[in-house]
Amino acid sequence: MGFRGKFFFPMLMTLSLFLLIRYNYIVSRDPPLRQELPGRRSFSSRDDVISSVKTPSKKTKRLFHTAVTATDSVYSTWQCRIMYYWYNRFKDEPGSEMGGYTRILHSGRPDRLMDEIPTFVADPLPSGVDQGYVVLNRPWAFVQWLQQAHIEEDYILMAEPDHIIVKPIPNLARGNLGAAFPFFYIEPKKYELVLRKFFPKENGPISRIDPIGNSPVIVSKNALMKIAPTWMNVSLAMKSDPQTDKAFGWVLEMYAYAVSSALHGVSNILHKDFMIQPPWDTESKKTYIIHYTYGCDFDMKGKMMYGKIGEWRFDKRSYGDKPPPRNLTLPPKGVPESVVTLVSMVNEATANIPNWEA
Repeated sequence: MGFRGKFFFPMLMTLSLFLLIRYNYIVSRDPPLRQELPGRRSFSSRDDVISSVKTPSKKTKRLFHTAVTATDSVYSTWQCRIMYYWYNRFKDEPGSEMGGYTRILHSGRPDRLMDEIPTFVADPLPSGVDQGYVVLNRPWAFVQWLQQAHIEEDYILMAEPDHIIVKPIPNLARGNLGAAFPFFYIEPKKYELVLRKFFPKENGPISRIDPIGNSPVIVSKNALMKIAPTWMNVSLAMKSDPQTDKAFGWVLEMYAYAVSSALHGVSNILHKDFMIQPPWDTESKKTYIIHYTYGCDFDMKGKMMYGKIGEWRFDKRSYGDKPPPRNLTLPPKGVPESVVTLVSMVNEATANIPNWEA
């Protein structure tokens, strides 16, 4: 199942030179990116695009390929195995438009999951380029994958290891519009002065930048092939600019994708029910993805103990050097349904994945 481009190393040298040249363009006073990236949004207001997810009534399936970027660490590996388990559970269910699946491994070498999960091996950025911000490898890995892999589907869902698919996912993208989850902490208007370094006024109002990251996003393959190199370069340029790096911190790469999508004129339908994030989101019935990025800490009466180690807890960061054990204790009575569902789904996956704790 593993894949590696036959001509990767010559291509790496070429792309490294390309990266350096494009980086110099972006950080210059008069960046030429805008000359190459025409396109305008098909709407001027955000009010009409925030919506609940509805399964489309289409006779012909519009399949999308699920792509998950990952490393070969234990922490990333166990999350990928759970994610892939639930992808397989729902892939062929009614309402699903999920096609193929690829784990984009940007550790630069094959690992032990190559025969378990379809995997493309990408090289990380050259040493020191990510400045300790490992997420910068994500857009670079997508550039390699899109250029070297054969992707049959016309659309791509960008997802992450700590996503659990709750039910079959339809293709939520429409025409030239992508589909994305709106993050409350991505605030283009608030950071307009910073973002104008990368999204000049000639490209239009700052509202053209959607409040999204790169995941979860469903976007056409053709659009992503244009966006990905820009996303890579904007990410590097933002990280190398002290003001921008300080402003955005750990969500810098998310802003870079939002800017790059806007530079290419790719707007997004914002689906607030695309994903939930327990424990803050309490119900899972309407969603398609559970993102367990936050720790879930509660006392034995079901009261949240956020910021403290709970009497009952589930936090992915507790399992950095070993996977969580099978049959985790379910949360006490009174804990939100979303947390109960999350732990139950983790338990089902680990019970059915061979050699789970090996």
